[in-house]
This record gives sequence, structure tokens and C-alpha cells, in this order.
Amino acid sequence: MESLKGLFLFSASIVCFLSFSSLGFASFTPIDCFLISCGSSKSIQVEDGRVFEPDFGDSDVGLSTNSLITVSNNENGLSELHNSARVFTKSSVYTISTKQIGRHWLRLHFHPVKNNQHNLNSAVFSVVANGITLLHEFSFSRLGKREPLLKEYVVEISGNLVLTLSPVSGSVAFINGIEVVSMPESQFDFSVVPIPMGPGFVIPSSVALETAYRVNMGGPRLTPRNDTLWRTWNSDRMFLVNPTSARNVTKDPKSVKYPAGGESIDIAPNYIYATAQEMADAKVVDQKFNITWAFQVENGFTYFIRMHFCDIVSASLNNLIFDVYINNQTAEESFDISTKTMALSAAYFVDFVVNMSTGSDKIFVQVGPSNLRTTPANAILNGLEIMKMSNPSNSLDGKIAIYSINSVRSNTKKHVKLTIIATLGGLVGLLLVSASCFFCFICLRKPKMVKQKSLSWLSFPNHIGISETKISAGSFASTTPSRTFGRVFTFSEIRDATKDFDESLVIGVGGFGKVYQGVLENGVMVAVKRGNGKSQQGLVEFRTEIEMLTKLRHRHLVSLIGYCEELNEMILVYEFMAGGPLRKHLYGSDFPHLSWKQRLQICIGAAKGLHYLHTGASECIIHRDVKTTNILLDENLTAKVADFGLSKFGPALDQTHVSTAVKGSFGYLDPEYYRRQQLTEKSDVYSFGVVLMEVLCARSAINPSLPREQVNIAEWAMHWQKKGQLEQIIDPYLVGKVSIDSLRKFGETAEKCLAEYGCERPSMGDVLWNLEYTLHLQAAARQSLEDENSNIIPDIPYSIPRVESGDADEIDIVSHGESDVTTSSGVFSQLMNPKGR
Repeated sequence: MESLKGLFLFSASIVCFLSFSSLGFASFTPIDCFLISCGSSKSIQVEDGRVFEPDFGDSDVGLSTNSLITVSNNENGLSELHNSARVFTKSSVYTISTKQIGRHWLRLHFHPVKNNQHNLNSAVFSVVANGITLLHEFSFSRLGKREPLLKEYVVEISGNLVLTLSPVSGSVAFINGIEVVSMPESQFDFSVVPIPMGPGFVIPSSVALETAYRVNMGGPRLTPRNDTLWRTWNSDRMFLVNPTSARNVTKDPKSVKYPAGGESIDIAPNYIYATAQEMADAKVVDQKFNITWAFQVENGFTYFIRMHFCDIVSASLNNLIFDVYINNQTAEESFDISTKTMALSAAYFVDFVVNMSTGSDKIFVQVGPSNLRTTPANAILNGLEIMKMSNPSNSLDGKIAIYSINSVRSNTKKHVKLTIIATLGGLVGLLLVSASCFFCFICLRKPKMVKQKSLSWLSFPNHIGISETKISAGSFASTTPSRTFGRVFTFSEIRDATKDFDESLVIGVGGFGKVYQGVLENGVMVAVKRGNGKSQQGLVEFRTEIEMLTKLRHRHLVSLIGYCEELNEMILVYEFMAGGPLRKHLYGSDFPHLSWKQRLQICIGAAKGLHYLHTGASECIIHRDVKTTNILLDENLTAKVADFGLSKFGPALDQTHVSTAVKGSFGYLDPEYYRRQQLTEKSDVYSFGVVLMEVLCARSAINPSLPREQVNIAEWAMHWQKKGQLEQIIDPYLVGKVSIDSLRKFGETAEKCLAEYGCERPSMGDVLWNLEYTLHLQAAARQSLEDENSNIIPDIPYSIPRVESGDADEIDIVSHGESDVTTSSGVFSQLMNPKGR
């Protein structure tokens, strides 16, 4: 047996060595290298040349025998590793004996193999490694994907790795493959800098890490074949907020140098340092914009961020100086790579940590020109790694922390309730005795007193609504009606409605997750918003959306039909809006141009919806995320306000504002709310003013690729409005089709909405009246056009070309540091000068 054990370890070492040698690197060779195929009966070689051995037959890999089941299938397009799996009907344990003490890579492969025994796609189970919760009640079905899932972790091992898979009652657990590979001792033993800035420290070995993102800026996707530690690096294009703000640069990987001091081929391959994203040429004298990447993360955790830099764009040293920001906080100021490396094309990396406990679920990484530079404006980033750090509860899954908190709260409430009940019980007893004595006394005094007619309790009405609108919670023939939150759908009903979440039915993708077009069993067309299991944006927003929309019914608000909260799913079901978001009708799509009358009618409809939120409900509701993607259109172009996940109840009668963390979107954020963290309904008015300018100009709220003065539509439009020449920047399609009076009134309305201070802005009711008057002026001009044609704007000799841009302004803001912004450029500074945040 010992000889077999030695042979296995020798074979594993040879496989690892050959795999690394195939990369052409003289690099680290791991002492521990376990590549395990779960459920397979033979060795499996994967695409990068590594060989995975079966999970039986090795004395260093122990497996408990609790109801083991092997399933396999030959599904086309999948590797052999993902065509077999080990299935557990009870809690089971892998015990792997390692030689090296220290941090190891732990990679787990999951793919629900199709078989007749179990539906692995809907399996719900938890995974724990050496006391660290990696997954809690995980279900593959929540991912909304069909390709195999690879989860990568860093865990401390001192002798044995104990990996436990535990299915929930009535379900099963499964796994396809396991990798346990020792890593270089100094891989994460460098000082990390906290954001906001503070003293550096080294991450304790007891903290486990989970890879959230590993990105190759400006280059292609790299597979384990290209990395000495078998890591995967994805392209950064999908994370760029505005792709037009950056351009990729490439250099020969062989030219990359690794100076002494920590940098090595194991930190990142030379392919990473040989590519980068640098600032695009906006064709202006002084470029002042940032390149921004946005990454969805799980709030409530601390994240380790490693940035990779290599100056492959400069012709000489000290010629590239720029600033680096994380979540709008300065991470590096006037950063000069060459002062760190003393050479060009030399690898360098910096480590940071950022705490996401403030409610934010996105990490923003930005690089941009320094204000203190004396060199040409430029900034680069070569690579980026973002890793979640385990919390004090030894968990990498936020759901278990939520459950623990709820459990503690529940126990606390129970103790409080018992104390209150005991106290009240005594008081009630005394009152009953007193009442009995008094009753007897009265009865003796008046024995012939006529009995009063008894009143039965009235049940709570099975409907909800505001004003005169009463919507039945069971109006859609639900199998599970709810008294307060509309129809409760089963997960099977949702799957049937969306044809098992068919990708061809996806009509939108947001921070919460994908939106599918669906059809209920009664033929009603719906929009199904499915929470992304990875994002974890959803729990608070999910509850808020349900709470808000079930209390609101209005022609210009999107109606919530129901929801599903089964199998850890968070799904919202809305009425279907065939026209989609307003933004697609303005720019970035092939939709027909909207006429000026149609645009005004859409703005009026949205204003009516917001006016109802502010004044028509029992409590003032502030939307907090008004933008063109949250104004949806039906088949008749009727506008309806949507997405209430960030909404908040407004101030009470004796208050002037609500103090709260800043939430919203770049380009639409009220500068006063941003500076003071004081929210009022006038914050919605400001955001709506930005929407008005988008409608008029048919361009995004923020476009960093434009010259500085044009980047922010609110500032740019107000510049022309105050000059009395707003016609210079309108959508070219509208030229010659808008009356002067109508345009003037529209511009005045938008200008009032965009006032610096909330007290100077009109109410939504006033905005609504002014927009309706604007429409009246346009209609009157059309009527008079039959008699004379002098009241229409002639062709404009000078106009800005229509800008077709993506969702450059779709950056959610959640919390921030202190700000020193005091002028009307507050919103502009979010992109151009994040230092103040």
C-alpha cells in the first residue's frame, strides 16, 4: 500500500511538472497536486494536458461511504470531467492528506450531469472546507447557466483538507472534480492597503479567499494552459463601463521583465503584463476622463484587490503618471510605475482591500490622468484580481450570515416576548379579578339589563391598494394567494412560463439579474426578473420592490403581478412592456425615431407616475433611481416608471429630508443629495431633469469619450440653455420639427429641475403642468403652421452629431466617503474627479 501511495504521489508530481513545463516557464512546482475526477472509473485528461484521477483507489484521498451514487453521461461539447459526477444523498466527506502546510488552491467543478436517477440541476446543498463555509444551500438552477461551474478558493491546510458536502433534506449533493494544489508561500503574504487609505497589513492565513474576478485588461481570455498556477483570466471588455474610453495595447510577452522584489511569473503570467487598456484618444488638447470598470460583488464582505501594472506604452521612464481609484476613493495618487520598477516593460502589482459592508454591491475600478502631472494625459491597467475574503463567521457565502442574524434576532425576540407575556399575564390576571368583582356588583344592581348585540371580528380584506384602486391578491388564479404581496408563484410555474429560462427569451440584463419574456398558464404575457445568484444585489432590493409595488397601482407605474422565493430563488413577475426601456428609443438601437410629440407624451406619462409616488400614496415615496432605462414603454408607447429596488419612503411631516447612504446612478445623481446624504423628493426631480435632456438630445447622460465640456449632459445642456441656444444640441432628427415656444418652455422646465439646490427645484406636479403646457405649445404651433411657417426652428448651421453610445452612465452609486464638491459640477466630478469621494 505504501508503495502504491508513493507511486501515486510521484505520478501526480510528474503530471504537474509536465503541465508547467509545457508552458515554457522555469517556475514553481507544487508539492501537493491532487487532481480528482469524482465519480469516474478511469483517468481523464483535460484540454490543458492535466490528468484527473478517480476519487477511489488513492490512500491520500479518503471518501466516506454515505450513500454514494455515480452518474455519467456523454453530453456533447463537455469534457469527460464534467460528464460524470459523484452524488450524495447524505452528508459526506472527502479527506485529502497533504504534505505542505500553508495556503492551497482549492478548485471545485460542478455540472448537473443529466441522468434518470436525480435532477442535479435542482439539487440544493452546502459545501464546507476545514470549517470554512464555501457554499450554503447552493443550487445550480439559480445560476441561469448551462455550462460547467468552476469555483476557486484559497484555503489554509495543515495536514488534512476535510471537504464536506451536505444536501438539504430531501435533496442530494454532487461534485464533478476537485483540485487541491499547494501554492508559492509568498503568493498572498504582501502588505495590502485598505480603501479608504489606512495603514497596510498582511492578510492572516486563517482567512480563506474566493476568486470573484480575474481579468486580463486589453487582451484575450487566458486558460490554465497559459498560467503556471492553472488560473483562468477573462477579457475585460464586458466590465468596461464605456468601451469607447479605452483602447487596448499589446507588446511581445517575451519583452516583459520580472524585477526582484516579489514579482514573478507565478504572480501573473507575462501574457497579462504584455497587454493593457490605455486611455482612448478623444482628440482634444487636454484629456480629463477615467477608464472605469464595474464588477458586481456580494455586499457584506471584504474584498482583496490585486492590480497588475506594466508600462508598455512609454518611450522613456517617468513619462506615465496617473491616478488610481477604487469605489471613487483614491488608491494611488500620481502613480508612476517606473519609479517602482526602474525599467520599462517591467511587471509590478499593488494589493488593496475594500470593505463592502455599507450596502454596496459593485466595485468600481478607475484609472485616469493625475491633476499634478507634467506628462501627457494617459493611464493604463494590465490585469486585475478580485477575491472575496471569509467573514468572522468563517463563511464565504452571505446567505449563511443572513440566516445566522435572523436566528439571533428570532431568539432575542422570543426572550423579549416571553418577558413581556409574563409581565402582561400578571397584569391581566389582576384586571380580570377586578373586572369580575365589578361585573358581579353591576349584575346585582341591575339583573334585568338588556344584552348588547355581539359583534363578530371582520377578516382582513383579501386585497391591497391605494386610493380607489383595489387589486385582488388572487386575481391571477394563483395556487398560492397572498394577503399582502400579490401572487406567490411556484418555481415550476416560472420555469414553464419562461420555457426553463430559455436564453432566446431574455429581453434585458441588469444588476439584479436577467429579465425574461414569459407567458403564464392563462395566456398573460409577463416579464420575469430572475435574481442572479452570484450578485447578491437582490435580497434588500427584492423585498423593497415587493413592498413598494404591492402598495401602488397607477397607470404610469409598472405593475407587479407576483413573485417567487422558492429554492433560494428571487424572482419578480411584472406586466410585460412590449416597447422596452425609453433609452432604446432614443439611441443605441434600430428603433424608429420618436417624434417630438411622442417624446413629450412619454415625459408627461413618467412625470405622472413620479407625481403619484410623491403625493398620491399614503406616504411619500422617493424612487431614487430615475433614468431612461427605468422608464418602460408599452406597445402604445405609454410610459411607466419601473424598478423600485432603491426606493425609499420620504420624510415625515415634521422632517425636511431622510438621511441615508447615497444610492443612484452616475449622471443622474442629485448633487445636493450626494454632498449631504439628505434625500428628498427633489432628488427625483433632478434625475428627471437629466432624463428630459436625454430625451431632447438623444445621447447618454455621461459619455467620457467626448470632450470634457460635453461629457455630462446636464452641464452641457445647461451651458446652452443659459445662452438661450438650446437648439444647438438637440437630436438632429428633431431639427425643423420643434416649435421655438415649445423648445423654450421645455428647456426652462429642465433648467428648473437641474437647479443646484433642492429648494430651488419645482415639485413633480409643477413639472407635469409645464410639460403639458409644452405639448400644448407644440400643438398650437402645428395648427398655426397651416397659415404661416415662421414659427419653426430653421435648419441649424451648427449642431453636434448624434452620439451613439452604450450604457456609460449605468453606474450605480452606493455609499461613499466625504466629498468636497461644492459647485454644480458635482455630478460631473463623479467621473472626472473621484478624488473628492
